[in-house]
Amino acid sequence: MRTLGNRIAELRRGKNITQDEMAEKLNVTAQAVSKWENDISCPDIMLLPKIAQMLSVTVDELLSDQPKKSVELVPEEKRKSIDDLVLRIYVNSKDGDKVKVNLPMPLVKAGLEMGLKMPEVSGNEALKDVDFAQLIALADKGVVGKLVEVESVDGDTVDIVVE
Repeated sequence: MRTLGNRIAELRRGKNITQDEMAEKLNVTAQAVSKWENDISCPDIMLLPKIAQMLSVTVDELLSDQPKKSVELVPEEKRKSIDDLVLRIYVNSKDGDKVKVNLPMPLVKAGLEMGLKMPEVSGNEALKDVDFAQLIALADKGVVGKLVEVESVDGDTVDIVVE
């Protein structure tokens, strides 16, 4: 069974975040982060939401040893309206640049209906072949989660999530 420290370390490394970077963003020492990851101590409960957000997981996913479902089909009776969903785009460049874009789904739909092309908005080559109309159609049918994960030859990564 993986411990909280193991999960923090694994998720942090997966995001290419150093212990020093994590410590700075959380206003703690790098030694504190190291102690968490080595199960010597645990983060303060008030830091858990910030840690989870930084690692792109929920607090439940951070605390639970259950693997996250990356994509799920929500039953019709439990589905949110597409107007209540958010399209999240995470871009991590090999140079260390991190971009997070959160777009309400109605805005994405309106933009596509006007003929706006998402890669022109983002300027990221890794997004040029993503069919955003198809992503909206999937979300409308109840598919949520990480729908697109791209790693370019340059080492840039792009994740597109519908929540």
